[in-house]
Amino acid sequence: METRRKRSKTRFCPIRLTLTGLAALVILLQRALRGSYPIMRWLSAHFVRPTQRRLGELSARVSFSVAELLIVVAVVGLLLYLLFCVETVLHRGRLFRQLYRLVLTLLCFVLVVYAGFCVLWGIYFYGDDFMVQSGLQTGEISTEELRTVTSFFAVLLDETAGQVERDGTGACATDREAVLERSETLYAALERDFPCLEGPPLRAKGVKLSRLLSYIDFTGFFFPFTGEANVNMDFPPSLFAATVAHELAHQRGVAKEQEANFVAVLACLRNDDPDYTYSAALLAYSYLSSALAEADRAAWEEISAALPAPVLRDLEVNRSYWQRFETPVQEVSNTVYENFMYSYDQELGLRSYGACVDLLVHYYYGTALQYLHALQTPEGNV
Repeated sequence: METRRKRSKTRFCPIRLTLTGLAALVILLQRALRGSYPIMRWLSAHFVRPTQRRLGELSARVSFSVAELLIVVAVVGLLLYLLFCVETVLHRGRLFRQLYRLVLTLLCFVLVVYAGFCVLWGIYFYGDDFMVQSGLQTGEISTEELRTVTSFFAVLLDETAGQVERDGTGACATDREAVLERSETLYAALERDFPCLEGPPLRAKGVKLSRLLSYIDFTGFFFPFTGEANVNMDFPPSLFAATVAHELAHQRGVAKEQEANFVAVLACLRNDDPDYTYSAALLAYSYLSSALAEADRAAWEEISAALPAPVLRDLEVNRSYWQRFETPVQEVSNTVYENFMYSYDQELGLRSYGACVDLLVHYYYGTALQYLHALQTPEGNV
């Protein structure tokens, strides 16, 4: 009789039901508080950021990506549980009971993970973003300003293209592992001007299963559960260093993608490291030139025609690489991720990756004017 009572109590999986209910409550609470700016601002500064720093420091004690390990374990664990459920049905029957347990387990897993994202990452989107904390200004830009800044980064590419290692085809052959080793000091110079970016000197980590990331169109990802900046080690190395800087920007509390791209360029150009400088210039030029091609086709053609052969080679290598992964898998991945961004009121979706154009133009326009003017003077041409 006692055994029968225990079975009836465990039949409905009380632990999983409790976890599912708590996770749902956390999600609903976070959504309810999204409009409460003072609360979200306080949580961002006094809970999420300190927690992320501590998690990052703990994960840094091992050289491999803890995030990748956890993801692999979770996927394998779910597959094994699915096989266990199938085996149980085949040998013991009880189809509806096992189906209930399976559905509840999957629902519990999804809601717990999403609740974790809401707390450890989603809160950032409703507090102070980087632009507010840094005091930088942005707004409308003119075609002339866009052309000037695009020209500036084209010149910067011309000056730095020869400073990075290249293979026999002329393509960038930057040592990815060496870039990762130097990444922990990348933000040291930028922290002095932007204290909001202060954080422990943690290096980014390469992902072993990087080809899988390419299939879902990811060059890297920040994992809030471990505080790690993770980078794809498979895609062409010309943009690798800038990607490292982008993921490290997330690690330092920059949540929005357009701001992370912008901060990545700032951090890379504040260093004298050729690999980071060239990669950031290529990233910035890619976004700026795309915007200029729509605003002023003639100006875009003039600037792009003057790019040196090594830069053109790197752009072609990147295009060729990613064309190989234009599959339904990538489309589904992009759709899922874009909807995920929409769920946090990021209305630009995937377009936010290129929305850093306005930030770049506003920040670098004065520098670009002076730099290009100096090149046109007799002293600059010597």
